[in-house]
Amino acid sequence: MFYLSEEPQRCDAQVWSAMSDHLRMRDTDSDWARANKGGAQLHSFIEGPAMDGQGNLYVTDIPYGRIFRVSAQKEWELIVQYDGEPNGLKVLRDGSLLIADYRRGLLRWDPVAKVIEPLLARRNAQSFKGLNDLYVTRDESLVYFTDQGQTGLHDPTGSVYRYCLKTGRLDCLMNNVPSPNGLVVDEEKSVLFVAVTRDNAVWRAPLLADGSVSKAGRFCALFGTSGPDGVALDHRGRLYVAHASLGCVFVFETNGECCRIIRSVAGSTVTNLCFTNERCETLLITESATGTVLEAPVTLAEDNFQ
Repeated sequence: MFYLSEEPQRCDAQVWSAMSDHLRMRDTDSDWARANKGGAQLHSFIEGPAMDGQGNLYVTDIPYGRIFRVSAQKEWELIVQYDGEPNGLKVLRDGSLLIADYRRGLLRWDPVAKVIEPLLARRNAQSFKGLNDLYVTRDESLVYFTDQGQTGLHDPTGSVYRYCLKTGRLDCLMNNVPSPNGLVVDEEKSVLFVAVTRDNAVWRAPLLADGSVSKAGRFCALFGTSGPDGVALDHRGRLYVAHASLGCVFVFETNGECCRIIRSVAGSTVTNLCFTNERCETLLITESATGTVLEAPVTLAEDNFQ
């Protein structure tokens, strides 16, 4: 259980935008839903929120291989649909998208040619278990990503990788993780946080000078039928953790104390999150089961964080 010195502040995340009805799939099933959702017919399962420099939000739709762009005016546009299962997503400065795809590995969407290109489909000629999420450093030199597959406490063999976009070098940082999911690195590139869904915890791994990890441990432990999913750090180093079955985002101080709980008003499948800008003034959150993006102001709680 997470540490509390006093009752955390609580607030509700409000609806920012929801997927348009005409974009929701009808009477359709998918391999991903059969493996992960008991074969349920899903209208969508949005994930991977990421902002570009023009105020557009991008989200993925895992079971149907779709990526949407949502404008600042809340208009949803399907920009690509392909034979894959896109999960994590990041927008680069040139407008291209890096995609962690469960079936196809690490991909790139070219905004000019408007095509999906493979960057990394295998490691040493061996297929990945199933990529989940990714994090790109501010200088866009390194990509950290998780290979989750169907791992868990019964099979703690999920991995965390670091990939150099300039040289193509791939390093495995961890290979004993029971369901690695969202991840983030601090601005100094000194600490790696990994949401470990089936351990219902977030692991913290200091990064050495050569980029390898050392003395990894549990930063916080949670509870519930699922577990931590997407994570993000704000400009003060606080960790935001989306929980995929409790319907909320937990906010942790740098010492691991839970200081705030942001609750969903749309559903309990809170999977991922991102800030709208580098000032971290507003948090956007995906509630995957309802196809809804939520928002929560961060600045309103600044006085309580000090």
